[in-house]
Amino acid sequence: MNSLGFNKSEKDTKVVVAMSGGVDSSVAAVMLKNEGYDVIGITLKLYNSSNVSKNKTCCAGIDIQDAQKVANQNNFKHLTLDYQNKFFDGVINNFVDSYSNGETPLPCVKCNQTVKFRDLLQESIKIGADTLVTGHYARRLGSLNDASLYKAKDLKKDQSFFLFATLKEQLNYVRFPLGNYEKSEIRLLAEKYNLEISSKPDSQDICFVTSDSYRNLINNLNPNINREGNIYNKDGKILGKHDGIANYTIGQRKGTGMSGNKQALYVIEIDKKNNSIIVGSRENLKQNTIKFKNINWLGGAINPKNLACSAKIRSTQEDLPGVLNIDDNKGTFIFDRGIDGTSPGQACVFYKNDQLLGGGWII
Repeated sequence: MNSLGFNKSEKDTKVVVAMSGGVDSSVAAVMLKNEGYDVIGITLKLYNSSNVSKNKTCCAGIDIQDAQKVANQNNFKHLTLDYQNKFFDGVINNFVDSYSNGETPLPCVKCNQTVKFRDLLQESIKIGADTLVTGHYARRLGSLNDASLYKAKDLKKDQSFFLFATLKEQLNYVRFPLGNYEKSEIRLLAEKYNLEISSKPDSQDICFVTSDSYRNLINNLNPNINREGNIYNKDGKILGKHDGIANYTIGQRKGTGMSGNKQALYVIEIDKKNNSIIVGSRENLKQNTIKFKNINWLGGAINPKNLACSAKIRSTQEDLPGVLNIDDNKGTFIFDRGIDGTSPGQACVFYKNDQLLGGGWII
């Protein structure tokens, strides 16, 4: 059994590595090449990044060149696939539509859900690869046909949250070799491998937003989206006007035009039907019960009825204890204490210890 879980030699195991041009996926590719695997690097061209700063990019422009250099330096095949249309349809359109509907999108999850673990995975199968490898910090444990997903060793870099929508058959096929490493160890390996990108910063923010604000992108793609409406308090009193619900997110304080009030006011609800925004105190943001739909369950035989486990609604927060109930692809999670910032369109992802059980889209 080799290190990727296949009962054959490394040289007879064909591996496609999704190479974004960053440190993590580059190290994953070189690591497997050095172990003797038959490695093919594939970089997806997802958008035109001619005016994106270097620390925001992923899978475009300079990143494609960086991936090609790593492949050439280490003598393995590299391909670039133009997925710009797929990315626009699967990720950018969803991004714009979510804000148009008063929701807050999760583009990194949608990217994994569409172009990476759907389109690229199918491409990998088509060329006869045994597995698709990515540079995500997460751990896949289990057999070829019964894999489970766990948090990474480096909890500060753990990316399991963004993988919650990975289907069971996809999880059986993919591998995450960096899951047992600290980020600092990967940087040291990049230096050891003499990779030019060893000190390249991690990609930040939303990779396809090229200006200072996502609102500019939304207005450029859908200029008719913004209609003026009312801003209400919790009692239904009109406090002012907003310039379109797509410009606001749950928990937002700045930019509401409410700064003159004695009490700090936050967006606590966005009502698409009435084209209105409701504001309230920070305390009004707190909720115990989160409702969600379109659940992807990776917990196997674990019964999601009155299940004591933990969950989180943002990748950067610690998962907190509560009780999970799922019934007919809809569910609720009741946190032991109130949390704030819950927004439709985001995800609720649940864990049992370090195992990711699944997740759903908050409604």
